[in-house]
Amino acid sequence: MATNEPPAGGHEAPLLPGAWIGVVGGGQLGRMLTMEARRMGYRVCVLDPDPASPTGQLADDRIVAAYTDADAARELAKRTDVVTYEFENVDADAVAAAESAGTVRPSSRVLRIAQHRLREKAALSDNGFPVAAFVPLREEAELEQGLRLTRAPAVMKTVTSGYDGKGQAVVKNLAEAKAAFRLLRPLSEALLLEEFIPFTTEVSAIAARDAVGRVVCFPPSENIHVNGILDVSIVPARVPPEVSEAAVQLASEIAEKLDVVGLIAVEMFLTGGGQLLVNEVAPRPHNSGHYTLDACATSQYEQLVRALCNLPLGSVDLLSPVAMVNLLGDVWIETGGRPHFDRAMSAPGVRLHLYGKAEARAGRKMGHLTAVAPDVETALARALEARDLAAGRR
Repeated sequence: MATNEPPAGGHEAPLLPGAWIGVVGGGQLGRMLTMEARRMGYRVCVLDPDPASPTGQLADDRIVAAYTDADAARELAKRTDVVTYEFENVDADAVAAAESAGTVRPSSRVLRIAQHRLREKAALSDNGFPVAAFVPLREEAELEQGLRLTRAPAVMKTVTSGYDGKGQAVVKNLAEAKAAFRLLRPLSEALLLEEFIPFTTEVSAIAARDAVGRVVCFPPSENIHVNGILDVSIVPARVPPEVSEAAVQLASEIAEKLDVVGLIAVEMFLTGGGQLLVNEVAPRPHNSGHYTLDACATSQYEQLVRALCNLPLGSVDLLSPVAMVNLLGDVWIETGGRPHFDRAMSAPGVRLHLYGKAEARAGRKMGHLTAVAPDVETALARALEARDLAAGRR
């Protein structure tokens, strides 16, 4: 699904196997990136406060420090040939410090946009991308006008540190808005109030862009969330072909406009009228792209290594219909800490991915299952059945 050819001229020397990749953040996305990087012959150094983080368990080197430690970030850049980050809630100032000592991809400028909802919405809107109506909120006195502009119901969100449904509330009237404001405002420098979108489908598309501007985009996934947490991804998405094409176009153009080098995931709502609205962007591997490990010619993690290291971007061809289901800590709780993975993997086409996290908690992402099949409905049924078997529900 290439969306454009490489621009004429311009080339950076490749970082060949044996080079070092630095990763800020030690979670499961960094872990899967590390697995792909090491398979390709690269070495990885991770910066994370936990020496036994999921990424740290597999990395070649570790810097154990807080994400806010600018000196540690600079040290990471000095030890490695290129640095990336595996989630947005790292400190942008520290990432900028790493940038002062080496190469960071995507840039700290992109990170600052993605980790702040107001900056993100403004950057998208200013570049002509479709988003829900929104207004900033700093004072309670702004609520009445804000509700008039966004029209109730609306969604109130913190501008930072919100993920997996945290830091937000749906408000239907001024009284609910005031209550939500008083709850959320102490958590954030400002709030965002945006129009509530009665979407029919959530989709996301992950675009990869290299240092000379070539962009390719993975097939969009259809995503189902439960309690704000991604539960299921289905590929191909069960939407009309023109919607998938529009999602690819949007993600590719956002990668270009924001000058991303690496990956950017673009989450979108499909309205009943067939319009796509951009909800959020994430300049990193994305949970909805886990399926690429088992169903694409190149995984999102290998693609990131290629973009970071100035290698040709790989094919994003979908090799099989696929469904992915998240495994939360609830599965461990339901089974007394011993999920029945032997049963889960009895279904054809099912593969298990665990993240190396020591403690299972309700709502915590512990792993995922994928199922490939001749069609998406069969893949989805097998993936859901495998999870039920793991949890002892069947």
